[in-house]
Formats: sequence, C-alpha cells, structure tokens
Amino acid sequence: MKYDVVVVGAGIAGPIVARNVAKSGYSVLLIDKKPAIGTPKQCAEGISIKAFEKYDIPYDKRFINREIYGAKLYSPSGYELELRYKEASGVILERKVFDKMLAYYAAKAGADVLARTEALDVIRRDGRIAGIKAKHEDETVEIHADVIVAADGVESTIARKAGINTYAPPHEFDSSYEYEMLIEGYDPDLIHLWFGNEVAPRGYVWVFPKDEDRANVGIGINSDNPQTAKYYLDKWLRENKIPAKKILEVNVGVVPVGGFVKELVKDNVLVVGDAARQVNPMHGGGMAEAMEAGTIASKWIAKALEEENLGLLRNYTTEWWETDGERLQKVLKVRKVTEKLSDEDLDLFIQILSGADAEKIAGGDYGEVIKALLKHPKVILSPRRIKLLRELL
Repeated sequence: MKYDVVVVGAGIAGPIVARNVAKSGYSVLLIDKKPAIGTPKQCAEGISIKAFEKYDIPYDKRFINREIYGAKLYSPSGYELELRYKEASGVILERKVFDKMLAYYAAKAGADVLARTEALDVIRRDGRIAGIKAKHEDETVEIHADVIVAADGVESTIARKAGINTYAPPHEFDSSYEYEMLIEGYDPDLIHLWFGNEVAPRGYVWVFPKDEDRANVGIGINSDNPQTAKYYLDKWLRENKIPAKKILEVNVGVVPVGGFVKELVKDNVLVVGDAARQVNPMHGGGMAEAMEAGTIASKWIAKALEEENLGLLRNYTTEWWETDGERLQKVLKVRKVTEKLSDEDLDLFIQILSGADAEKIAGGDYGEVIKALLKHPKVILSPRRIKLLRELL
C-alpha cells in the first residue's frame, strides 16, 4: 500500500489530521488498532462548546449526551465556587460515538480508514523512514507513505520507533479511574470538581453528568502515589455515602500532565495529541489540545506535500510551541504550584476566587488574578503563600 500520509491512531488528533489533509487532495490512510474506533473510552468526556465551530465539527446530537452550563468547585472543607452561564459552555460527549464519527468525517473527506490495524514498526529505506509495518486482521502489511503521523496515544509505538524522544518521568503523569454510574443529588447542568490532599492528591474527583441520574464519576491523582486512583475514588464514594452498586462501565487510564515533547517532528514523522503530551496539565483534558495540534500539523503536512519540501514539517514544532505550547507551559507552572498547596490554602483560594478567576487560571491567563491575590490580607500575612504565588509571575 502507498499513500501520501499514514496516520496512526484514530482518537482525536489522528482523525483531525486525516480529514484536513484529505480535504487538501492528498491520499491518506488512518489506522487504529482497536476493532471498534472509540472503544474503550478513557475520558471524562467533557469539552468546550467552542471546539465544534473552531475545528469544523458538526454539532451532532448523536454523540452529545448533555449540554453543560458551568462548573462547581468544592474545597477540602466544603467551601464552594460556582461558575454558571446563561448559555451552554460545554457538552458531555459519548466518546465511543464521537471518535467513530471523527473517523467517519475523515473517510467522507477522502481518507481511507482501517480499524483493527496495529502499527508495529517503521520501515526504513536508504536511511530514511519510508512507511510503517502493521498487522491488519492478523495479517502483516507494509504501508508506504511520504509522511507518518504518530497519534497513537501515551505509549506511542511509532514515535519511539522513529527516534522521537517522548520520555517523561512518572511524576508528569496522572493515574485516573472512572465509573459510569447512577448517581443523584448533583445539579446535572454543571460539572462538579472536588479538591484536597486527602481527597485526590495533585488532582481532583469529578462528576460529569450524562443524564439526570447518570454520570461519569472519576478521579485523577499523581501516578507515583503509593495508593491507587481506585483507592481514593472508592474512599470518596464511601465518605459521601454514595453507593457504588449501579456501575455501568469502568475506565482506567494514564494521563500526561507535563513533559511536553520538545521536537514534534523527526524527518518525515510528526507526533500529535497524547503521544506528544499535548494535554492541559491543570485539569488533564486533552481533546481541544489534540484538535489544535492536529490542525497545525495538518496545515504544514499539506504545505510540505504541495511544495515537495518535507523540511517544512518542522514548522509544526515551531508554530505549536509559539502558540498552544507557550500557553500550556504557563498552565504547567500553575500545576506545579498547586501541588504545594495545603488544604487550608485550597479552602482560602476557593473562598476568595471568582468563577472568572478560576477559569483564567486553568487556561494559563492568570497574571492579573495572581496580582490581585497578592493584595488579599490572608495572603499578605503568609510569607509561604506570597512565595508560592510569586513563582507564577
């Protein structure tokens, strides 16, 4: 088989690249090792409503469970911070359908799509990578391509085989554990997030409603924690007297929350999405980040093919780092500071921050918020808090 581009991995980034490059008139093959694209999910399934228009994705009720109008944050001692909007700010997806539909959009744009096709290695010819070896329906195949895109997740085989350094220490990953279950008592128009060093070390517990009485209930904690994410989630459910007896699905995953890949291109191989650690380090969400990276990568792939100059692929690294990479580096600074916060600090900040402040901090646009916090009496009286906040300026 011979294509202009082969994309390995049909999560979020891969189909975006495949669709965009196919629209530009080039031959594209999108492969995924799973027999059913989108299954199993490893995601809380929440995404900003702005992503649909920005990345040209139909707002299709087939993969939208519920519109969300904001968020509610809970401190260790029970203080609450609510962000509520008049119009929907986000949605809870059905990732099993959403991922498959993204692959469908790529196919409609002209890309070939093969499920149950696992990338095994790269093919080298005359000192360069000329394609990949894969197993399709238990048969080994060779797929030759001018450009290879590694969108094959956290443990990216293709990035590693191509010699791209994707190493990050264990502390730069979170372990997550999630139940899709029946649960009542929480406003289904909001997502709910609980923080605390005894609740979810370095992370948070979430309830993302999918129906009035059904939600994704999960947790993310630092992966080098001596206890498991399941331990903390089950503990939280017990302490809140929430019976875990109506569990419809269990999902386990590892989420990169740092360790962004420095060189996103090596010769004719590009790495995108989770494989490149392109995830928001503060909340662990990576769908919008994968869409952005896929959009930038596909632009430079099309340009490189059009001008028959694969050296142009390196501009993907440059553009991503100058835009989304710079933003995510700021968010990473916030994450490193929040790791040092005590439960008393978390109580205080949730009491004195506004919803808009919390949104800016999570997005990396926090300069003015930090300056305002530094003027608060309870911050001024604490040299430790002043030092932590100044680390962000």
